[in-house]
Amino acid sequence: MKIKNGKFTEVILDSLGEGLFTVDKDFRIQTFNRAAEKILGIKRNDVLGDFCKNVLQTRRCFDDCPIQKVLESGQNVFDLESELRHKSGRKIAVKLNGAVLKDENGEPIGGVVSFRDMSHLEEIHKSLINRSNFYGIIGQHKSMQEIYDLIEEVADSDSSVLIQGESGTGKEMIANAIQKTSKRRNKPFIKINCSVFPPDLLASELFGHVKGAFTDAVKDRKGRFELADGGTIFLDEIAEMPLQMQVQLLRVLQEGTFERVGESITRKVDVRIIAATNKDVRKEMLAGRFREDLYYRLNVIPIYVPPLRDRKCDVPHLVRFFIQKFSFVTGKKIKEIDDEAMDLLLAYPWPGNVRELENTIEYAFARTKGQIIHASKLPPNVRLRTECFYSGASESERQPFVMNSSEFKLIRNTLEKVHWNRSKAAEILGMGRTTLWRKMKHYGLLEG
Repeated sequence: MKIKNGKFTEVILDSLGEGLFTVDKDFRIQTFNRAAEKILGIKRNDVLGDFCKNVLQTRRCFDDCPIQKVLESGQNVFDLESELRHKSGRKIAVKLNGAVLKDENGEPIGGVVSFRDMSHLEEIHKSLINRSNFYGIIGQHKSMQEIYDLIEEVADSDSSVLIQGESGTGKEMIANAIQKTSKRRNKPFIKINCSVFPPDLLASELFGHVKGAFTDAVKDRKGRFELADGGTIFLDEIAEMPLQMQVQLLRVLQEGTFERVGESITRKVDVRIIAATNKDVRKEMLAGRFREDLYYRLNVIPIYVPPLRDRKCDVPHLVRFFIQKFSFVTGKKIKEIDDEAMDLLLAYPWPGNVRELENTIEYAFARTKGQIIHASKLPPNVRLRTECFYSGASESERQPFVMNSSEFKLIRNTLEKVHWNRSKAAEILGMGRTTLWRKMKHYGLLEG
């Protein structure tokens, strides 16, 4: 049976696992594939010819439309984090790709948007949210519990927050948790990395500009502070901000006012600021690279995120979480990690912190064919560095488990809940039976 060209195109689009729709230059929907129907709960016949903003109903449709962005710039967008609205009203976390559609003469005639449903990752977070998984932050250590308590205690506050910690410790996740628990959680949450923009462009990104303010300013543009009005802005790598920009930021903190680049009109804004840095801000102040008055304005609520080497008891929880995550992402049915591999992970110092551990598990996933990650599948730097440590250490030094009161309580409480069934306890704790037995021996729990 012969399939006509139009029908053949529809068959191809409907075979895709990603949601996809196209619009013309007026932003009216022209095609809407089956995956888009399934993800959004909307029938294509109900949306064809309608404006895409009426269908998707997201904040990006009005403030930062990806289709408008690609049509204006001619540059495609990839893996843009956003939310789409299901027909039932619930929000769906997605990642968007956008591209320009052109005719045979190379003229733009519309745009195409594809999107992946990322809500399964959100479900991982929701299913695991407890005191060892706080809004996606994995940690049972006392220092992490104190951070969780602080976040909950300041939920009703609009005070500025300064998050400090080494690179890879999860400072952005702390910022996410602060915003999700705050009274501004249903308001805009805008993020910007202060280290990736040159000084002149950073001013435009933060405060916007007017047409003609500089060479590429072809029209008026809102800055991140205006987009975040009523909500929260996250300023990552704040210590990289130029001194002149620090003066402008201080004014926003003190007076809630600013001007767009190239404009003399003073604008008001109501924004809560969360800032983060991996640098020692006090040292930066002494070196004259960071303003003291800005530091005290930002540091109303200080949060220090400890490095992973100082909370080794969280490694098994993180490993278990990342195994679940990459099982969803890759489709591999990997369920656990063997005891030898876990011992190597517990002994490794993790200079790259949680980010390095996540990359390590992703590496192991790529190399593992069965259902168990073995030590031989870990990255060479983790294996070799740990093996070198063991080869020159005494018997007592080779024991990777140190006395840790929070881990002791966690293991004891878990064993009590499952009536000292080691298999069930090991599964809950995300470690092998042998590792659990060694920890029980170390903590004097074998009598239980």
